[in-house]
Amino acid sequence: MSHDEWVDVVDERDEVVGRATRSQMRQHNLLHRNASVICLTSKGEVYVHQRMHTKDVFPSLYDLFASGVVMAGESYDAAAARELSEELGVTGPTLEPLFKHRYEGPSSRSFTMVYRVVWDGPIVWQAEEIAWGGALPVAEAAQNAQQFHYVPDGLEIFQRYLERYPLSPG
Repeated sequence: MSHDEWVDVVDERDEVVGRATRSQMRQHNLLHRNASVICLTSKGEVYVHQRMHTKDVFPSLYDLFASGVVMAGESYDAAAARELSEELGVTGPTLEPLFKHRYEGPSSRSFTMVYRVVWDGPIVWQAEEIAWGGALPVAEAAQNAQQFHYVPDGLEIFQRYLERYPLSPG
């Protein structure tokens, strides 16, 4: 992942108002777009992974989503499919769009389109981005939020997900 990749900068209505490099977006905490996919098994487990220590935001924290920045000119749908493939090696399943979430934090400000996929196939994570990963029962992932030190935007999204879809694999 290059820090010179271009991303769309958006306004409070999620409309594109400009472009910046990824490093500029991080440096100035510019409002941008993300796509996040919760990957569930048919048994009601969620795939959890630990981010590499080299990530440009939230290094070494745990995440409940295959997630990433939407590149300049890219759609939310395309970014979600790309992130799922890049991070977890999952290709082919239909992504179910769930909701859009607005996150405001000291290290990241974004609109995130959230998707769900049910996948029982192999997970092959990207070694440059993920240090560890495994499937956990959704209830266990929810109960152990402090133990896992989840990324703050992902935790917010997961809590909202559980409010809308309580312990449901899909």
